[in-house]
Amino acid sequence: MRRFWVLFSSLLLAGSALAATPKPDDAAKSGVFKPDSVTTSGTVHAGGVTVNYDAVAGTLVVHPKDWDDAAAKDDKENPTAETSMFYTAYFKRGARAEDRPVTFLFNGGPGSATLWLHMGAFGPRRVVTADDAHTPAAPYAVVDNAQSLLDVSDLVFIDAPGAGFSRVTGKDAGKAFYGVDQDAHAFAVFIRDFLSKYGRWNSPKYLFGESYGTMRAAVLAYYLTDEMRADLNGVIFLSQVLNWDIYPDIPEANPGLDIPYQLALPSYAATAWYHKKLPKQRKELRPLLLEVERFAMTDYALALAKGNSLDPARRKAIAAKLHEYTGLPVSYILRSNLRINYGPFQQQLLADTGKITGSLDTRFEGPTMDPLSKSVDYDPQGAALSSAYVAAFNAYVRGTLKYGAGKSYKTSAGNFGDWDFTHAPPGVGSPIKSLPNVMPDLAAAMKLNPRLKVMLNGGYFDVVTPYYEGWYEMHHLPIPPQLQRNIEYRFYESGHMVYAHQPSLEKMHDAVADFIRRTAKPT
Repeated sequence: MRRFWVLFSSLLLAGSALAATPKPDDAAKSGVFKPDSVTTSGTVHAGGVTVNYDAVAGTLVVHPKDWDDAAAKDDKENPTAETSMFYTAYFKRGARAEDRPVTFLFNGGPGSATLWLHMGAFGPRRVVTADDAHTPAAPYAVVDNAQSLLDVSDLVFIDAPGAGFSRVTGKDAGKAFYGVDQDAHAFAVFIRDFLSKYGRWNSPKYLFGESYGTMRAAVLAYYLTDEMRADLNGVIFLSQVLNWDIYPDIPEANPGLDIPYQLALPSYAATAWYHKKLPKQRKELRPLLLEVERFAMTDYALALAKGNSLDPARRKAIAAKLHEYTGLPVSYILRSNLRINYGPFQQQLLADTGKITGSLDTRFEGPTMDPLSKSVDYDPQGAALSSAYVAAFNAYVRGTLKYGAGKSYKTSAGNFGDWDFTHAPPGVGSPIKSLPNVMPDLAAAMKLNPRLKVMLNGGYFDVVTPYYEGWYEMHHLPIPPQLQRNIEYRFYESGHMVYAHQPSLEKMHDAVADFIRRTAKPT
């Protein structure tokens, strides 16, 4: 299993995990789920305005592609696979559907619940955590969220099949929902049915995906546009990864492809700058990153392309430059063949202090489990924040939203080992058996709907989904030049969970709210 997903599933998404083979819980023993919902009300002051809202916590039942209603009814002893997908929707009271945008939000994993965006970023209540250190144990502070997006949009937080209060059951339920295309189909059907249930077909519509949720959002954008004729106003990405071939997790397993090292380098420089490990410490971050970006795509790219034919003197010169930008010893960089992986980088940068940096947010640091290990064994940010999010959401959903009695909330579906990563891009008849690349899906959605606007958000201190990788992907979409103008970028002095840094959360709220305001009305 690839290192990031071990870290991400076991730490950031720490909590109850489902077994590899899904089994019905008590609510699903009949083999047929029933939708349910509970409605409460509240008020939040966000974005400078007061919003009175109704909150609906509930489930919608979704079936896999090619589901046969008649066959399912005929075979009650061996029910067909289905999922009951949990959501929390916030509706501004008294707003007309056509005047009020609706944004569908989801985390990634794959198989993550969406408590992170819900309780950390844009829900009406937010858990308070330490900025770049371990948050003390309970009780945790939960406050009104002045950065909730309810000032500009209704919000629908969705838990993936098998995660949160979402459940799966029936024959081959894992195969039916645990995969790139299967997952996107389930979310698309959920969104379609939600629009029908709540009369929101004529509302401006947005997707907001984080991490693997960006991959889901790209596939969804095409699926909704092409198959369901539901044009979107905008797609918003946070901590993007669309093409796994250039993803920086264990790139040494794919020798000959050096672009992951180049795209991760600016994030290493940002990390070394933050921890004051640069040989020549700079006053400001952004000018340094512009310099490193240029080096990564020019001198560094040319040196890596030379492979073993690189001149020894040039090799030493590149190593010296990498030392200047990362703070790692020249001798270590030479032993690494000029190719720095983020796990060893985290282990080495603070080695003299007996600490490691975070993966998802390298501002965080923690004691190393094994100072002689090549790579890190855990993510300090995940260890620092997860308990606060889990406790806060469980208290909030049961106490305020009045949902979840007798049910366990699973922060992760625990389904990475069963995930089907094959994917059929637009124009391809059958799924491709390789690392997924959903850039063609986003490009096709933008071509089918040339008014679709796209926003990329990322954190400088994220070495798992480096901000520069997202920039690179967007600039290599197979779209006409004029459609590139539909994409905008916002980067922050934070990590993967940009919202874990309060000043960055404020900036991201303002940027996303402005994006929605500008794109919600036809021009």
